[in-house]
Amino acid sequence: MNRHVIWLILFALFILQGTLIVWLLPAAWQSTVYVTPHLTLVFIMFIGLFHHRHAALIYGLIFGLLHDFIYYGAMLGVYSFGMGLVGYLAGLGQRRQPNLIFYNLLITSIGLLLFEFLNYGINRLFKLITIDLNWALTHYMLPSVLFNLLIALLCYVPIRKLLEGKRTAVSGNED
Repeated sequence: MNRHVIWLILFALFILQGTLIVWLLPAAWQSTVYVTPHLTLVFIMFIGLFHHRHAALIYGLIFGLLHDFIYYGAMLGVYSFGMGLVGYLAGLGQRRQPNLIFYNLLITSIGLLLFEFLNYGINRLFKLITIDLNWALTHYMLPSVLFNLLIALLCYVPIRKLLEGKRTAVSGNED
């Protein structure tokens, strides 16, 4: 598999999360809780888990900056910093443990929650938002984490096969 395929998948997920996924969320959810799909972040964490943490850092920085430019223009660098850091930490956490689905989804959920806390903390620090932490946690952060974790669970096996196939093809251990 070529690394250009990863770029195309990430770009397709970037377009998909900003256009179609928003329409797929039920209208009842949108009035009480705010769910933000982070499909590119989930894929970047899987790159860190199954491929390499430095690649996840680079993809996170680039696509996070793209998020900052396209969607969240109030302050540049928030998404770039968050996605790069979370992708790198996901790859760092994978080095020490066996490759189990429960452990990988636990790392993914912790990474998603860390990303939400980073966004909230930076935006609150620079007074871009004045939302209380309890309200943000119950109405924004946890629903977004659970939705993205469901997406990660649904896509886990195909993404793992795709990225582990890339790692064995790169290292030359393919039989």
